[in-house]
Amino acid sequence: RGKFQFAIDRGGTFTDIYAKCPGGKSRVMKLLSVDPSNYPDAPREGIRRILEEQFHIDYIRMGTTVATNALLERKGERMALVITQGFRDLLHIGNQSRPKIFDLQIKVPDVLYEDIVEVEERIILHQERCSLNINSDVLNKLRKNLDALLKKGIKSLAVVLMHSYTCADHEVRVGEIAMEMGFTQVSLSSKVMSMVKLVPRGFTGELENFKNIFSCVDAYLTPSIQKYLAGFQSGFDENLKNIKLLFMQSDGGLTPVDRFNGSRAMLSGPAGGVVGYAMTSHNDQPVIGFDMGGTSTDVSRYNGQYEHVFESTSAGVTIQAPQLDINTVAAGGGSMLFFRSGMFVVGPQSAGAHPGPTCYRKGGPLTVTDANLCLGRLLPEYFPKIFGTSENLALDESATRTAFEALTVDVNEFMSSANKSHEPLSVEQVAMGFIRVANESMCRPIRALTQAKGHDTSRHVLSCFGGAGGQHACAIARSLGMTKVFIHKYSGILSAYGMALADVVHEAQESAACHFKQENISWLDSRVAHLSNQCLQELKSQGFSEKRIELEVYLNLRYDRTDCALMCSPVAAKSGNFSKYGDFLTTFTNRYHSEFGFTIPGRTVIVDDIRVRGVGKSGVSVHKNEPTSDGKNQAKSVQPEAVSAKCGYGFQDTSVYLFENLSPGHKIVGSAIIIDKNSTILVEPDCIADVTTDGTPCDISITIGGGKVNQVGTELDSIQLSIFSHRFMSIAEQMGRILQRTAISTNIKERLDFSCALFGPDGGLVSNAPHIPVHLGAMQEAVQYQMRELGDQIKEGDCILSNHPLAGGSHLPDLTVITPVFTPEHETPIFFLANRGHHADIGGTTPGSMPPHSTSIKQEGAVFKSFKLVRNGEFQEKGEISLVKNHFFLSKINYFFCQKSIIFFGIHLVNELVETYGLNVVQAYMAHIQSNAEVAVRNLLRDVASLNAQDYMDDGSMIKLRIDIDAEKGSAIFDFSGTSPMVLNNLNAPKAITLSAIIYCLRCMVGYDVPLNQGCLTPVNIRIPKWSILDPEETAAVVGGNVLTSQRIVDVIMKAFKTCAASQGCMNNITFGDDEVGYYETVAGGAGAGPTWHGRSGIHTHMTNTRITDPEILERRYPVILEKFQLNPGTGGGGEYSGGDGVIRQMLFRKDLVLSVLTERRVFAPYGLDGGQPGKTGNNLLLRHNGPTINLGGKNSVEVHPGDVFRLLTPGGGGFGSPTPSTGEPPTKQRKVKDD
Repeated sequence: RGKFQFAIDRGGTFTDIYAKCPGGKSRVMKLLSVDPSNYPDAPREGIRRILEEQFHIDYIRMGTTVATNALLERKGERMALVITQGFRDLLHIGNQSRPKIFDLQIKVPDVLYEDIVEVEERIILHQERCSLNINSDVLNKLRKNLDALLKKGIKSLAVVLMHSYTCADHEVRVGEIAMEMGFTQVSLSSKVMSMVKLVPRGFTGELENFKNIFSCVDAYLTPSIQKYLAGFQSGFDENLKNIKLLFMQSDGGLTPVDRFNGSRAMLSGPAGGVVGYAMTSHNDQPVIGFDMGGTSTDVSRYNGQYEHVFESTSAGVTIQAPQLDINTVAAGGGSMLFFRSGMFVVGPQSAGAHPGPTCYRKGGPLTVTDANLCLGRLLPEYFPKIFGTSENLALDESATRTAFEALTVDVNEFMSSANKSHEPLSVEQVAMGFIRVANESMCRPIRALTQAKGHDTSRHVLSCFGGAGGQHACAIARSLGMTKVFIHKYSGILSAYGMALADVVHEAQESAACHFKQENISWLDSRVAHLSNQCLQELKSQGFSEKRIELEVYLNLRYDRTDCALMCSPVAAKSGNFSKYGDFLTTFTNRYHSEFGFTIPGRTVIVDDIRVRGVGKSGVSVHKNEPTSDGKNQAKSVQPEAVSAKCGYGFQDTSVYLFENLSPGHKIVGSAIIIDKNSTILVEPDCIADVTTDGTPCDISITIGGGKVNQVGTELDSIQLSIFSHRFMSIAEQMGRILQRTAISTNIKERLDFSCALFGPDGGLVSNAPHIPVHLGAMQEAVQYQMRELGDQIKEGDCILSNHPLAGGSHLPDLTVITPVFTPEHETPIFFLANRGHHADIGGTTPGSMPPHSTSIKQEGAVFKSFKLVRNGEFQEKGEISLVKNHFFLSKINYFFCQKSIIFFGIHLVNELVETYGLNVVQAYMAHIQSNAEVAVRNLLRDVASLNAQDYMDDGSMIKLRIDIDAEKGSAIFDFSGTSPMVLNNLNAPKAITLSAIIYCLRCMVGYDVPLNQGCLTPVNIRIPKWSILDPEETAAVVGGNVLTSQRIVDVIMKAFKTCAASQGCMNNITFGDDEVGYYETVAGGAGAGPTWHGRSGIHTHMTNTRITDPEILERRYPVILEKFQLNPGTGGGGEYSGGDGVIRQMLFRKDLVLSVLTERRVFAPYGLDGGQPGKTGNNLLLRHNGPTINLGGKNSVEVHPGDVFRLLTPGGGGFGSPTPSTGEPPTKQRKVKDD
């Protein structure tokens, strides 16, 4: 029709533009996303360069990182939060876990809102209708508070009220009042995403049925998007009037510009790439999308339908909205390169678009792009000349070479100091080393996306795109066992091209909260019909005929008394009474079994939500007929002589081809480089690239050959060390992901109170996916105990259950399953695998198995030292299990099946690694990895002098520590002589707890990522007095030692090193229950301040990092009402840097229960350092219904009745440093944690 059609992906580094021109030709362009000296806006500039006059445009489709960047940089609109009274700080606290467990300076992005208004309202579940309706007095008070916001200039609100997903009356009324008063943007969480969970619903939102309804993210981000769009449109005549401007959403669908909003924009660009490869690459085999850009790499999976998730976290904000399941790893072309303590490290820091890599001529750091340039994989003469001050220069190869030469000197100096016979590495070997490490880091999320979900990675096709992906595709496919790589003609801009192919999508969703039973089917069908009509009318209003609209119906289903819901589409109903839309239950049970390994027959299924996805089909054709090669016209290299490029096997003579000169039918044998205008493709040796002839023009299909196998020896190689570090950690991570997916327990699935680890043949820790720090050293002790106790009785196919403190246990609820790994050639285990998870109830004198007054381990639950749960591969459900006289055991059999299956999955991964490298090499690198951790700790210890410190438990027991440092050797003696004897309560800590605390503290103080293993303890000699509180005798009670004493050990170590002030020093263990229900939680407090930072408020610290149950889930599953969960201002210690505040958590009980509290820091306050003030102590209060208020003390168990209220006040963190004038220099500290 004589008009241009544009599809644009504005990424973090580059903006990609695909234009379909009049006459059917296509044009592509790549620009730097940020280049202020040459143009104000990259998408507009790209369109300007392709066009001369605006009226030739048919449509513009675009994806953008504007929302993501605004969220990351916190540059959104001024806004306020309106929330149920008692929850003013809920979004600050979030799930109470810290993002990086070894960062003492806890960095959590700031909340989005500027002010808070609390509303005196409450909705109580399990009643016929809403109660506690808002009265006129409350409304008058609300108006007064809202008026104060308007006077501050705040006109944007997010309204988040408890249980509004099921009863929205209160939110609607608040919204009406706000609009009447003049607020321009109002968010109602119930109109945004009507799903249970208050925290993510509070963060999330979308533009719904009428204008000016936004949620927290949208109220913050949408104005930024609108400002950007206004600026973009203003550069065109008449602001693009009558031009179709569509934006890509995170769910893979397009939406008109006036409906584009913040929460649906977070994956706008990557979603285009998923659509692109799904439409162009998928045939009979499932496809892995590999999108390597300048800043990061996105991986995803497609097998006939898009895989969505409904809750994700971005920039510290939990978003509850449909998003494509895209996993991101911080390794892209711009990822920075480091050499630390003998290891090659890639990322996560990125050079971005400005300054960019060293070769961009802006003084940037060395990156992956520089490594490819150094190796001859990028040819400057064929790379866009868009660099330098005038934007007309090629890549600066000389600057890259100079920087790598300097880095190579550092590498060789370190290696020579460690090994005198070390042969120096060349510049190219160093660059190649970083490429190999980057490739392995990008393989990790692909393994997680496939193996951890039960898919065979090798059966997938790797669809490679993104500007940097083609240089790495062959190597990554070979590492993953894949045999085919597909690279589309527009691989360099596939995200933009995907937007040209995408459909327009509109979704409607509402809460159902009903049982999936026959009597509810007709009601569910009527609601589906209502939502379907909404989608139809919306898409019709955008110009789609009904024939071009497809409707997808979903029910969000879960088993009763579980929290894991699955969004299920129907299959065709064979017979019986089904919904007219199909059979949803079969889909649910099949998916549940596929994902979790079991179903729960007889359990009621709940419908949480109804969702309809309306798709307006774009009708864009992917294929086009073009001439094919006759087979005689072979592809010709554009170079008169082959260039020399390093491909992992040394330098190879490499032919160079221009993509534009290739025709279908051409065959290219590696080593070769194919140059496109927007990407470079490396065809490695033993790989063959075919230009396709199946109707898809000029796409490239690469067959991956076996290749030359680089023999890896047992001697230390820094590059291979980094690769094995990724592989070992990947095994532990994948075991952890599967355990979380398959577990029914809230403690595992929601609170993440578990750990998985890999151990060497000596039982020493090799890698640990760190969820819970208190498990770190303890699991190693558990494995080594079994080796000593059972010896040659450990056989292949055994699974050993253990929880006894003497056997390396932490406390009895933490059950550990240990399995040996054998090979046919070895009679002794070559490795061990283990996982440890917290169980809510394993018996004992109180519900929850956390008795506050226990004096003997027998009072704390079932005890296992070396119990063979599985013998010779057979689960011992009968026979030995019948000897266990404890009611809890049989109820845990399903969970033990989960733990057992996770272990055997881990064995498969270990054997896969052995098959690749050989047993001797894998075991050698286990030792090398441990030595590397040892080097990092020795370097730390050389910087400090001898130290000492002591602190007290609330019962007066002292923990005393002297640390003698040998600076020359970088070693230390941690001597706990003088520590109090074991006590007749449960604060006794098994020896393994102290080992975990020391590993944790050393890892924190190193200050950068090092392999977490037993090597951390090699430079340390630990002396603990026998039968002290840190090494009690076998029958001592220990339940409090794991959760309380462990925190005090950390406080003492940090005090000795003067690293930071004390954090809350407690996990605040709360349990309640009866014969029918049991609940356990640990609660956040204040973090200690440090030499350069304030302590975080309302966060879990040090030896725990478990999440808190969402308030709406808590009230839905348990007989309590959470009346308050907020910060307790002023409880953090003052100082130059203030400690974090503790929290107030208040629960109203609705039936007779037993409440138990097990807490510390109720007597001795968390200390401050260098003149900083201590944090406030905590308190546990019981407010009897129509009765007195009772101080429960730090440890107690009491019966509670309907109407009773428990009020928990957790401790604050200590301050650091005396207050100094703002112009003064901070006082000198003994040492600071090293900063990346």
